[in-house]
Amino acid sequence: MIRILGAALAGGQARRFGSDKALASLDGTALLDHALASLAPHVAALVVVGRVSAPVPVVPDRPHPGLGPLGGIAGALAYAAANGFDAVLTTACDTPALPESLITALRSGGAAHAAEAPTVGYWPVTLAEPLATHLAAGGERSIRRWAATAGVIAACPGVTLANVNTPDDLARLARR
Repeated sequence: MIRILGAALAGGQARRFGSDKALASLDGTALLDHALASLAPHVAALVVVGRVSAPVPVVPDRPHPGLGPLGGIAGALAYAAANGFDAVLTTACDTPALPESLITALRSGGAAHAAEAPTVGYWPVTLAEPLATHLAAGGERSIRRWAATAGVIAACPGVTLANVNTPDDLARLARR
């Protein structure tokens, strides 16, 4: 059986949001908690990457903070490799819901990210070392560009996920 680690990426500075968006409330629940709940049915364990504290274990970005979401994915992959997981399923703390069909598509691709939201992805731990090497060498920090060079496919083009970047985005999502 494949052991999958669920990782919510939450190390961003939320400049466009203006405050800690991981803790912003949607329907009375923090966005981070929504993200964790969207991963939970599909994984053996959960972590949050890039925060000091969270309701589940926290993992640092790799090789250091400030590398954006790719550093968060690298941190999750390093943790997964060191703890006996086979793959990591990631989402961002500002993506409160993941459709079942997307999860199925990501997992069936071997290594895949959502075409419209590359922070949502399924990353085998075999990518841990290549990603760490890439980042340590000062490589491109775009998830899409790195993924393309690593053979990670972009799945489900056209599937749009809710994503909260500004207070207005959160207000629109709350009205739905």
